[in-house]
Amino acid sequence: MPAFEWVHVQLHQQKGMISLSPPTICNSAKKPAIFVLENVKNLKSHDKGKTFKVIMDTLDELGYEVADAAEMGKNDPKVIDGKHFLPQHRERIVLVGFRRDLNIHQGFTLRDISRFYPEQRPSFGELLEPVVDSKYILTPKLWEYLYNYAKKHAAKGNGFGFGLVNPENKESIARTLSARYHKDGSEILIDRGWDMATGETDFANEENQAHRPRRLTPRECARLMGFEKVDGRPFRIPVSDTQSYRQFGNSVVVPVFEAVAKLLEPYILKAVNADSCKVERI
Repeated sequence: MPAFEWVHVQLHQQKGMISLSPPTICNSAKKPAIFVLENVKNLKSHDKGKTFKVIMDTLDELGYEVADAAEMGKNDPKVIDGKHFLPQHRERIVLVGFRRDLNIHQGFTLRDISRFYPEQRPSFGELLEPVVDSKYILTPKLWEYLYNYAKKHAAKGNGFGFGLVNPENKESIARTLSARYHKDGSEILIDRGWDMATGETDFANEENQAHRPRRLTPRECARLMGFEKVDGRPFRIPVSDTQSYRQFGNSVVVPVFEAVAKLLEPYILKAVNADSCKVERI
């Protein structure tokens, strides 16, 4: 039996219910020495926090120590934002658990993930392809719909609408890429020089229409999620644009979990040694 298993489980939410698949894995014959679970930040507040409490209590009953379990406030280290690694605001809750009987969890905290923040995060503009197909530019009809939709909700005082990102601004942070990005791409639109003032007075202005924003390409999504570096080996994308958007939108920011893995490395070695000692005693 392997001493360590990396478990990445999405807790599927349907009709307000969340299936507790992690306990099934942690209570199986191959009870992992260490596990990593990931989900959206809102898991903490689902059903007024009851769902999260059930998960934490169940993991405790199964004999696991969850790192930073007592931290639940604003600065909860279990909530990690991908913006520290790539220019995308993507908060996810990360649970790292250690089998209590191995007694290897002391000293581990996700607060230490800051040690692995890049010295210089790539800018949003650096992730973009220099030339893209015109199909990624919003049609006049879709752009007008999104534009008016945003105005309507702004008048009501809420923030519903598109997320326009200026690639020239090195501090630009995109909104969260979602699995529904293939529908209209509204959460992350690339500003191509659209003049807002002209848009207000003459939306159909031909010159301004030439600067309608565009959505990300699948390859740009791969870069925004950390699957590909601009100067690195191209990531193979064998599926359609629609499937690519769904898969990248459902994925994790790769450098975040590279950092978690680096934090865990010495504890993995402890787990291997601890399990070996237990086998020898048996």
